[in-house]
Amino acid sequence: MISARSIYHRLRRYRTLQTHYISALPVAIIMPHSACNCRCVICDIWKDNKNLTQLQPEDISTLLVSLEKLGTKQVVLSGGEALLHPRFFQLCDLIHTLPVKITLLSTGLTMARHAAALVNAVDEIIVSLDGPEEIHNQIRNIPDAYSQLQKGIAAVHALRPGFPISARSVIHRLNYQHWTAMVDSAHQLGVQQISFLPADTTSHAFNRQQSWPMEKQDQLLILVAELETLSHTIEQLITQHADDFRSGFIAESPAKIRRIGQYYAACQGLQEFPWKKCNAPWVSTVIEADGTIRPCFFLPASGNMHHETLEHILNSDAAVSFRKSLDTHQNPTCARCVCSLYLSPGHKII
Repeated sequence: MISARSIYHRLRRYRTLQTHYISALPVAIIMPHSACNCRCVICDIWKDNKNLTQLQPEDISTLLVSLEKLGTKQVVLSGGEALLHPRFFQLCDLIHTLPVKITLLSTGLTMARHAAALVNAVDEIIVSLDGPEEIHNQIRNIPDAYSQLQKGIAAVHALRPGFPISARSVIHRLNYQHWTAMVDSAHQLGVQQISFLPADTTSHAFNRQQSWPMEKQDQLLILVAELETLSHTIEQLITQHADDFRSGFIAESPAKIRRIGQYYAACQGLQEFPWKKCNAPWVSTVIEADGTIRPCFFLPASGNMHHETLEHILNSDAAVSFRKSLDTHQNPTCARCVCSLYLSPGHKII
């Protein structure tokens, strides 16, 4: 039976989509710490580790006032690597004063060390997986990254066997031929699910002060001559892991997996970018470690929490006007987006 509170929250979410004024904010993505403990080829966050910024407990307390007003249901702790924050578990305790689900996005390198605290501090963990062991280590630029990830997952599950841990993989030129082996590795690691997305090479997200030059992009983009091999690899994945698609172990449908191939063909100018359904700026926000507020990872900043409250930033005249004018099917940043989010007003988070 749906409670009166749930019905009220759903109505607020409908109102947001109709008016472009954020009455309810289901998801908040918070980056508590700007540094990372990997040196991945697919992002530049680690290159700025020396210029550390991080949110303090008092910043989180301030945010929680706004999140409570906006009826937030899920807080995603992203980064950088959030576990590097020296007061990470204090931040989690503060967040859990609200009835929200905490999701941690992690490299997994320090999970074993923190396992006992993690099973009580967060509600689920999503780890990055880049391939079978050798490929994962190469892409992470950490010699024992895979073994540390494996130990971390095992340590958490030794304490709480049913604790939800899933994997997220970015598919690109350096690992696409190992796609089926990656799914096999996910099974061996003991995660409950694995999801896939293509690589972002053109935005200013992930600490890119400027867009990558084409020679850097070509290290990750799948070239025209390789697209046929990519297509064959996708069909092989769909055939060999049909049971994993049926069971939901692979989060995406075969049709969505094929869109990754279409995405890379579009990057080479051979077709339009695949259509996607996204309402992220209406249902979520990103709070960076320096207090910057964004509609999503990729769109321009709309303010800073150190200067104004979150709800004031989200519902400023400029922010409301931006959402009113934003056509996610036509906006060039949205068209190339690799990480779209769509939540209907009736979608239940917790």
